[in-house]
Amino acid sequence: MSTTLIKPQQVERKWYVIDAAGRSLGRTAVVAATLLRGKHKPDYTPNVDCGDQVIVINCAQAQLTGNKLEKKYYRHHSGWIGGLKEIQYKRIMATRPEFAMKLAVEGMLQKNSLGRTQATRLRLFAGSEHTHAAQQPQVWEIKD
Repeated sequence: MSTTLIKPQQVERKWYVIDAAGRSLGRTAVVAATLLRGKHKPDYTPNVDCGDQVIVINCAQAQLTGNKLEKKYYRHHSGWIGGLKEIQYKRIMATRPEFAMKLAVEGMLQKNSLGRTQATRLRLFAGSEHTHAAQQPQVWEIKD
């Protein structure tokens, strides 16, 4: 039995829209990361960038379950002494919900050049309008 390994020139990319309204932030991020990696395709090859373009709309209406709005923090360090910054997810979801979705999706991608390339095909919008209607994206239904 032979295994089909596709080459980068053979990849056909499609555009998909995911609606995050009323859904869990993490569950939506899982679906977006799967589409970005191309794991839904029958000719998936792990070492080739064979994923699709993904648009996530209504990021502001995504929900965090449990007490994550109060207890979860985004932490980053400037590299200087005392440079640790903490931002509560309640504040992130109120001001920059696209950033919270970006953090969740990029955390599920590979931590190498392939994952960074795949992350560039992610488009995030806080509202229900997006600017990529010319690409005629298909709606991807999340099965709960």
